[in-house]
Amino acid sequence: MSPMKRIENTVLTVLTLLAALVWIFPLYWTFVTSIRSDENVAGNTSILPDEFQLKAYLDAIFNTKLTVWYVNSIGTAVIVTVLVVLISMLCAYALSQIRFPGRRLLYGIVLGSFMVPAQTLVVTQFVLMNDLNLINSWAGIILPQLIAPVVIIVYKQFFDSVPKEMREAVVLDGGGEYTILFKVFLPLNWGITTAMSIVTFIGVWNAFFWPFLVVTSEDMMTIPVGITQVNDAFGVAYARLMAVAMLAALPVIVTYIIFQRRVTEAIMISSGVKG
Repeated sequence: MSPMKRIENTVLTVLTLLAALVWIFPLYWTFVTSIRSDENVAGNTSILPDEFQLKAYLDAIFNTKLTVWYVNSIGTAVIVTVLVVLISMLCAYALSQIRFPGRRLLYGIVLGSFMVPAQTLVVTQFVLMNDLNLINSWAGIILPQLIAPVVIIVYKQFFDSVPKEMREAVVLDGGGEYTILFKVFLPLNWGITTAMSIVTFIGVWNAFFWPFLVVTSEDMMTIPVGITQVNDAFGVAYARLMAVAMLAALPVIVTYIIFQRRVTEAIMISSGVKG
């Protein structure tokens, strides 16, 4: 390796480490704040942990509805992930493998949905959920989050690349469309399915805006919304708030650590589609 190349690699490594430190510092500060007492949080500007206690975590677990919020978040995230993957897979298969009138128009609508900001649909979605009496319900939280054009396009691109001979062989053996999809195509794309499932789950777990609008009862709140309810009689309890934030981020952190490669693949795939 030439000296110039070695210098470039060193500079890139240093810049990457600096970017990582900038990214991880808020998480570190949250943890340091969560292990302090509420009395010691106000006015304390030290970035080093000067005390270690779990009072804020115990308080968050036993004096808030954290477990209820966890159940709500897990339930909505799992249901949305399963439905998004299943619906997107079926839609993509139809657009890719089945010839029917209006197929190109329908695919054009899916592509055109990227041009519509999600925020512009909030009012109409809220009015619709209210008319259906789905406010403060899991259905009200879940249904508007089932729209995932990126997942449809990713699946369609994969289905388009599958050799037509495989489909024709199954048809000759008497297999139907569901047999082709679930017994031939699906085993070939477990990597994409896993990656899309992980990213969808993380996105739904972190969703705040829509659950915040459609839920007013604490018993129906998800963790991102429930964090806003963590306070006491004297105002915001910062240590307990940071403890709840750390506990809320824990599943996402663990998921990323375990499935880091799949998450990276999914982000790259989604970025390529959007680009």
